Amino acid sequence: MAKIFITGSADGLGQLAARQLIREGYEVVLHARGAARGIQAMKALPGAKDVLIADLSDMEETKALAEKANALGVFDAVIHNAGVYQTGSKLLLHVNTLAPYVLTGLMAKPKRLIYLSSGMHLSGHAQWTDSPSYSDTKLYVLMFAKALARKWPEVHANAVDPGWVPTRMGGAGAPDNLEQGYQTQAWLAVSDDPGAMVSGQYFHHGKPARYNPAADDAGMQDKLLTGCAHLTGVCL
Repeated sequence: MAKIFITGSADGLGQLAARQLIREGYEVVLHARGAARGIQAMKALPGAKDVLIADLSDMEETKALAEKANALGVFDAVIHNAGVYQTGSKLLLHVNTLAPYVLTGLMAKPKRLIYLSSGMHLSGHAQWTDSPSYSDTKLYVLMFAKALARKWPEVHANAVDPGWVPTRMGGAGAPDNLEQGYQTQAWLAVSDDPGAMVSGQYFHHGKPARYNPAADDAGMQDKLLTGCAHLTGVCL
C-alpha cells in the first residue's frame, strides 16, 4: 500500500486529495500548521494515518517536520500542497518556495514528488530573488520539478496547476471545477498510468499544459537551488 504525505492538508485542496486517496485505500499522513488545526484535520479525515504539525513559515519548524516525517519511514509520494497567496514576499518565499525545497532536501527520497503551482506562474520571473511575488514562487516550484527531473532520474517529479477553484484561498466565486482541482495531484501520486509515470512535467486537470518556457532554463534552475541552499543551509 502506497504511503503519501500531503502538506497543507487540514483543509482545501490538500484535504480533498487526502480524502480521495484514503477512500481508495492508501495510507495518508496529513500536515497542519498548528495543533488545533491538526485535531480538526483528523476529525475531518478519520481514515488518515497521522497528522504532523509545523508552521511552514518557520524554517526550524519546517526542518523539524522533515525529521518527523522521516521517523514514519519512507513515503512513496509527497504532495507539496501548502501555500499562501495574498501576503508579503517573505511569507510567500518561506511557505511557497523554501518549505517545499527544505522538505525535498531533508526527507527520505520518495518515488514521486508533486508540487502545486498555479496558472499565475506564467507571469512569474525565473530569476532568483529573495523577495518574490506569488507568481514567482509558483514558477519556482515548477522549476524545482524540472531540476529534479534532471538530477534525480529515479524520481517522478511534476508540478500541477489545480486551476482557480472555490476553496478558502480561491474564493467562493472561483470558476474552475473543484473536483478536477485535486484529482490530478492524487493521480500523479499513485497511478501507474503511463501518463503519470513521467517527470519534469506541468499538468492542468490531468493533462500536460502550457507553461512558462523560462522554467526549462537549467542555469536558472541551478541559481534557484543555490539561492534556496544559501538561505536554508540545505543542499539537494
